[in-house]
Amino acid sequence: MTNAYSALADWFEYLNADCDYEKWSQYLYDRLRSLGVTGGKGLDIGCGSGAFMRAFAAFGFDMTGYDSSERMLQKAEQLGAGGRVKYVLCDARRLRVIGGRADFALCVNDCLNYIPPQDVPAFFARTAGCLKKGGAFLFDVSSPYKLREIIGGNTFCEDREEVTYLWFNECLADRVEMDVTLFVRGADGRFTRSDEHHTQYIHEKEFLVHAAESAGFCVRAQEGAFGDASDKTRLNFLCTRL
Repeated sequence: MTNAYSALADWFEYLNADCDYEKWSQYLYDRLRSLGVTGGKGLDIGCGSGAFMRAFAAFGFDMTGYDSSERMLQKAEQLGAGGRVKYVLCDARRLRVIGGRADFALCVNDCLNYIPPQDVPAFFARTAGCLKKGGAFLFDVSSPYKLREIIGGNTFCEDREEVTYLWFNECLADRVEMDVTLFVRGADGRFTRSDEHHTQYIHEKEFLVHAAESAGFCVRAQEGAFGDASDKTRLNFLCTRL
């Protein structure tokens, strides 16, 4: 088994294009504006290959992205975003201030699901320490419903011309254990196999609100994907640092 998001790095955005990064980025931008953020410096915690980094650089922000996957950051650098971005190899639980405190932070697209419950309070405290007073923090998780009822215990697969993936999931009491196998077509037509293991933790809404408030955040709103009140798959939280 390889580390999570090593083999997947080259294919992550391609395989997840249906999540509509443009619409998602616009949603986040609109929510930041509703919290009074119109410019300045932003952080993307768990930035991956940089989809949101590129979008927010285009919006005019100076961005610093943190990720624990070296291969993901290499892909982000390859995709590029101009001079308004900086990438830092760093575990989300060990965030540090770089070049002054930021006006806002993002932690979206399941990054928080990779943090064990016992480490979540410290993560929120670290994030608060990286933000200016009044700074905004937008974070999300795949909901307990999604992980238990849609992902957990199920297998997913997709066969494309360039790449095929198999995704096996086992739902346990507090987490979903995920095994992902990729088959990537080479220039000679032969396929190379790679295997990764992922663990996503199930975080209840009440637990996240308590942890955020204990770290010095005010939770201004909670909503589903793209602000849809009827959506049960994603929990979005809009916060400001007190």
